[in-house]
Amino acid sequence: MAFADRLAHHRKERNLTQATLAERANTHVTQIRRYEAGTSTPTLDVLRNLALALNTSADSLLFDHDERGPTNDLKLHLEAINHLDENDQTTIRSIIEAILLRHDTRRWTNAS
Repeated sequence: MAFADRLAHHRKERNLTQATLAERANTHVTQIRRYEAGTSTPTLDVLRNLALALNTSADSLLFDHDERGPTNDLKLHLEAINHLDENDQTTIRSIIEAILLRHDTRRWTNAS
């Protein structure tokens, strides 16, 4: 789903008119129409205002539900980490960061 569709969906889900959303987001209704038509994209400031006006996250306006985040199997592991003590959580965070750094290093080394 495109940004325009997600914006319209969130607005309609909250029973807001384009004019009401524009007022709450401190922008002009013409811009809301353009965003929902897909002929214009908001700046970061406007995106933030839209998210606040719709009481949602910017991520929900930008990404489809399963477009971001871990796969289901990783999600279960990550949720289980919340039950560990702070030291274990810090250790796991360090391991993940090290693996990601190694991955980026390999990618950049192979790209040259």
